[in-house]
Amino acid sequence: MAAYEAFADVYDALMDDVDYDAWADYYVELLAAQGVAPRTLCDCACGTGSLSVRFAARGVRVTGVDLSEEMLARAQEKARSFGVQAMFVRQDMQSLTLPRPVDALVCGCDGVNYLTNDAQVAAFFRSAHAAIRPGGALAFDISTPYKLERVLGNGFFGEERDDVAYLWSNRFDPKERAVTMDLTFFVRREGDLYRRFSEVHTQKAHEPERLRELLVENGFMDVRVFGDRTFEPPEPDAQRAHIAATRK
Repeated sequence: MAAYEAFADVYDALMDDVDYDAWADYYVELLAAQGVAPRTLCDCACGTGSLSVRFAARGVRVTGVDLSEEMLARAQEKARSFGVQAMFVRQDMQSLTLPRPVDALVCGCDGVNYLTNDAQVAAFFRSAHAAIRPGGALAFDISTPYKLERVLGNGFFGEERDDVAYLWSNRFDPKERAVTMDLTFFVRREGDLYRRFSEVHTQKAHEPERLRELLVENGFMDVRVFGDRTFEPPEPDAQRAHIAATRK
């Protein structure tokens, strides 16, 4: 099964410990540090729209894009439940087609890790450059190489809740610098009856300095790399890095 199809049904339940309000606040600060207070914003790989709706609640005109129709359907429902307006469209972040350039583009929660080689990353940066107005900003985060190799690596994880359980097995390929994640979910339907489904996800361990090079090569400047929701350089054992750049 392709990534983020049936997973959309349980994604928010399994991510209920994520402080999306703080994450959105940090992105607003990160963009401000690049000199941008966005009135328009594209949220790439927006998933179920948890960041999109929080940007919209701040008065930003938001377009959320994702490859998964199932995730986008949840995002539409979330926008209605939040009482905000946002547009959600199915697009590939490597070939964005927006009606007009935006002030800022963000890509949170590992979206760039799903681009598994330099060519795909460069395509995203070129696409973002075309989608952002001159002087606007791009901001995104990655799970660091340290996290993908040392924390997730070849590990096995699992969790059982009242209505859903999962098994998560990882394989890290040191040559490709990528981790393949095999996930199997069991979702309660009624009584003791469960629905089982599986997905495979692959994430690339991108080095921040290589991403900096690719940003500059594709029309960005003033590239800054920070630790997890900080404005300091990432520590060697940081599990997340945030990167921001200005569009020339």
